[in-house]
Amino acid sequence: MNAQKPGLHPRNRHRSRYDLDALCIDEPNLRGFIIATPAGEPTVNFADPEAVKALNKALLAHFYGVKHWDIPDGFLCPPVPGRADYIHHLADLLAETSVDGAIPRQTSVLDIGTGANCIYPLIGHHEYGWRFTGTEVGDAAFASAQAIVTGNPGLTRAVRLRRQKDPAAILNGMIHKNEQYDATMCNPPFHDSAAAAQAGNDRKRRNLGQSEASGLNFGGQQQELWCEGGEVAFISKMIAESQAFGRQVLWFTSLVSRGENLPPLYRALTAAGAVKVVKKEMAQGQKQSRFIAWTFLDEAQRRRWAQTRFKA
Repeated sequence: MNAQKPGLHPRNRHRSRYDLDALCIDEPNLRGFIIATPAGEPTVNFADPEAVKALNKALLAHFYGVKHWDIPDGFLCPPVPGRADYIHHLADLLAETSVDGAIPRQTSVLDIGTGANCIYPLIGHHEYGWRFTGTEVGDAAFASAQAIVTGNPGLTRAVRLRRQKDPAAILNGMIHKNEQYDATMCNPPFHDSAAAAQAGNDRKRRNLGQSEASGLNFGGQQQELWCEGGEVAFISKMIAESQAFGRQVLWFTSLVSRGENLPPLYRALTAAGAVKVVKKEMAQGQKQSRFIAWTFLDEAQRRRWAQTRFKA
């Protein structure tokens, strides 16, 4: 672990190396997963899924006040620093839209595919007091996210979960008639097949020095990792669906894992009639990522939205 993690957002709480002693106070189970680097420095065995889960529990408890967090075996165990970066860059986007340039606190966010880990609502509510509606299509993931919300009493009024009953839909059915959201978020499945997902996991495993027989270090179910057509198809469908809710949502956003996928998405946004499109670049160490944001509201409409809804 480097003393400073390059590229993370200035407000990200994970820019410095982990204080493992402090984290072990919040999650004593983490102590059993600490190993020494060749240089004798303490670190966590990132090749061990249980170690990664214990680290996440510790980070969420220590930095975000999350007292109960667990996910079923085999589900995606998200790297917390990168997930926090999406939240902070989204906060900047909303601040750029607000009247006084301040990050709005009275904000409602729709998290598409919140997952078993419920990670974005946990971070976003703690950091900015935002309210979240999380959507989820899978039974086990929905139950896991619900257990996290109910296990942390401070979240029950801030986070609600909504079951997506149509697996072919993304936004449809999730935004009700009289609702408004200041932003949507989505971490889409980025592989286009099970084979591609497996190849990505194999690369990750080799980078960690794992054997062929070892499991995934961050896990992931099918709907978390891949879909027909990959992230371009998924995000393009979300863009098409977003047209119907253009007056109910200020900013639609989605992570885009690969830069080469941006041109077809920009074409889809043009075809959908998006008024403004923004790209926010993010980086964690060597890993480059970004999210795109689009709105169907013009500048005057965005200003009125901020005047009406945003309270710093």
